[in-house]
Amino acid sequence: MATTLISGGTVVTATGRSAADVLVDGEKIAAVLAPGSTLLGHDLAGSVDTVLDATGKYVIPGGIDAHTHMQMPFGGTEASDTFETGTRAAAWGGTTTIVDFAIQRYGERVMDGLAAWHEKAAGECAIDYGFHQIIGDVNDDSLKAMETLPDEGVSSYKLFMAYPGVFYSDDAQIYKAMRVGAETGLMTMMHAENGPAIDAMVTELLAQGKTDPYYHGVARAWQMEEEATHRAIMLANLTGAPLYVVHVSAKPAVEQLAAARDNGQNVFGETCPQYLYLSLEDQLGAEGFEGAKWVCSTPLRSRHEHHQDHMWQSLRTNDIQMVATDHCPFCMKGQKDMGVGDFSKIPNGIGSVEHRMDLMYQGVVDGKISLERWVEITSTTPARMFGMYGTKGVIAPGADADVVIYDPNGHTSIGLEKTHHMNMDYSAWEGYEIEGHVDTVMSRGRVVVNNNEYLGSKGHGQYVRRATSQYLV
Repeated sequence: MATTLISGGTVVTATGRSAADVLVDGEKIAAVLAPGSTLLGHDLAGSVDTVLDATGKYVIPGGIDAHTHMQMPFGGTEASDTFETGTRAAAWGGTTTIVDFAIQRYGERVMDGLAAWHEKAAGECAIDYGFHQIIGDVNDDSLKAMETLPDEGVSSYKLFMAYPGVFYSDDAQIYKAMRVGAETGLMTMMHAENGPAIDAMVTELLAQGKTDPYYHGVARAWQMEEEATHRAIMLANLTGAPLYVVHVSAKPAVEQLAAARDNGQNVFGETCPQYLYLSLEDQLGAEGFEGAKWVCSTPLRSRHEHHQDHMWQSLRTNDIQMVATDHCPFCMKGQKDMGVGDFSKIPNGIGSVEHRMDLMYQGVVDGKISLERWVEITSTTPARMFGMYGTKGVIAPGADADVVIYDPNGHTSIGLEKTHHMNMDYSAWEGYEIEGHVDTVMSRGRVVVNNNEYLGSKGHGQYVRRATSQYLV
């Protein structure tokens, strides 16, 4: 098998940094060595097939985006990124593994939904991928099917407290599913918003003629996120189920999670780049219909209420454990514009899978998080949270050779005509400037991106069978 030496770089892990060389043998990391090490008395660089010079750069484990929606049907359309285009874009941005969501809708069987997503992804992905399972119809058959998910390498499932008539589960259904989660070790992932109350607010706003994208954020008020988060925590407490709340956007919701964790409960939270950088006023409130570009759920929050600052703080204090994207892209033309004159018909989603690693590195530059914390929240914690650590999320012997060489002295200008590889007709991050650059991306020992050139191919990515979360006690 081919051997590669990554030399001269600074290896950064969740626990520290050090000057080290990384030896890759085939698809695995073979050794992490002192700089300039020899092999049986011979210069190591002269003994390998390829040498990648990482002098002055960081060598980090490949990013893991544990919340994506490729080809997801929603709101009468489908997410615009396929597994091919979405994983290619992810690779460009230094992400080497995604965990997407297989869907069981009302009236369908769980295993049929999982099989459908396997069919969509197989042979298409440029990087490795796994699945969570959405349970959109909690009934006796789906509860029984949940018990077999770990045998399929699926150790987490998702419920929705929002979207009545689509994915919504009532409290009794959540209770029943969490009982199975507690018994099997499945991680319960929760979209925590009070859907029925939100729907009532939507009806009121539209009746008042308030139809612009801005009112998407008004209707999905932070109180609805805090209330649902608290209710999910209480049901998890009652059943003993581990709980992971997705796309947390509001300061009071974080406070609910922090309080539960302080009480020793197995409760975790995820936020997304949009809740760290974007706001209700500046993006959703853009002139005319432009705000539709940033319609997502949970929604962007008011900067006047300092939700964004609190999200950064929660990442520093570990009240929020990791950052994913909730990547669910839609084009403005032919998709987002379905909601002209009625914000409730705008497909919910933002495309970010290509930019997460860069956006979070900018947090290092701005002094909001440490270099080690950057690696932890984008790679190491996702691997541990979803049963992949040791193989993924770490630079260590025996791990998959998913490696990113990141140049802190480089520069990335985000924009549709600059660094955009997602299948969208706009960039939600247009004009953002990053003081760093993804130089080289290696997926299981294969260089898929190098010096602004894409070298990967669809079908390289393999399905990752995940174990139980390594955070459960």
